[in-house]
Amino acid sequence: MTHFEKIAGRLKDCGLDAMLVTSEPGEFYAMGFHGEGVAFITPDKTWYYTDTRYIEAAQHLIAGAEVALPPKGMNYRKLAADLVKSNNVVKLGFEDEYMPVAEHSQWTKAVEAEFVPASQLLTDLRMVKDADELAAMKEAQRITDEALLEILNFLKPGLTEQEVAARLTYIMARKGAERNSFDPIVACGANGSKPHAVPGPDVIQKGQFLTMDFGCKVGGYCSDMTRTVAVGQPSKEMELVYNTVLQAQLAGIAAAHAGVIGADVHNAGAKVIADAGYGDYFGHGFGHSLGIEIHENPRFSNLWDKPIPAGALLSAEPGIYIPGKFGVRIEDVVMLTEDGCINITHSPKQLIIL
Repeated sequence: MTHFEKIAGRLKDCGLDAMLVTSEPGEFYAMGFHGEGVAFITPDKTWYYTDTRYIEAAQHLIAGAEVALPPKGMNYRKLAADLVKSNNVVKLGFEDEYMPVAEHSQWTKAVEAEFVPASQLLTDLRMVKDADELAAMKEAQRITDEALLEILNFLKPGLTEQEVAARLTYIMARKGAERNSFDPIVACGANGSKPHAVPGPDVIQKGQFLTMDFGCKVGGYCSDMTRTVAVGQPSKEMELVYNTVLQAQLAGIAAAHAGVIGADVHNAGAKVIADAGYGDYFGHGFGHSLGIEIHENPRFSNLWDKPIPAGALLSAEPGIYIPGKFGVRIEDVVMLTEDGCINITHSPKQLIIL
């Protein structure tokens, strides 16, 4: 079943006559292509309109939809208005989580239909990855794993965070990545206490931790991994913190399975950190889903109180961040199954000392 068909199959259950897809991730999920256009999906047919920059690629790559340029003098809103009338659409779903207020105002003025917030329709479908999506994510993760092994041979005191980040980007591109999933996070020493530190001119020194959080896209789908390594011999406290984070991650992964409440996984990992006396230094969620976007729902979070379905892929990334000293984060990506979960990350997790 194509993603178009999956969306169309959910319309009736959501009380919709049609779905308007305008966001980049929404378009890519629906058709595996983004051309800054508009998709209009009914139970029986899908239309996709884009402009001259993308029409040739769209016609080549998109199956299962009528792909066309807007007729001269017509914009996307006028086209949608005509489709609403010709298909007797009363309730039109739209991506409320992505459509800005000004754009929403333009659409509602131009199209005579009831605009129904329906981002959840796509979000629910995107939670569960199909075979093609999983294959793309595994390939992205394979490249990311290989990039770690290569960067370990590159790392040495005297390099800057920026140099390491640039090298990671280069390695992943050389190995077949389409692009980064996000800007790499590379943080040495005290900068490691900032979970989303921006790589800067700081120089890596002996005796420091170095945290590297990076990933790439293959087939439009993301990988995500974090490893913290010691450059030179770490202190006893550094070793203790690292091993605490590792045990917390393993505890959370052990608690993960289809149907689990996200908060339960988070709490399993957070308890290990709290019991070790570092509870005040772990402030973010245990993990997040990913796919077309690097941060998606559902979440391994103490705020996520809903069951997570089989086939969802989420990060497992607890951390301990001690301001002014150092930070440690270890991150894998796991796929939930009825019996537990499958870790698609294959890089070593025991403390690496360079």
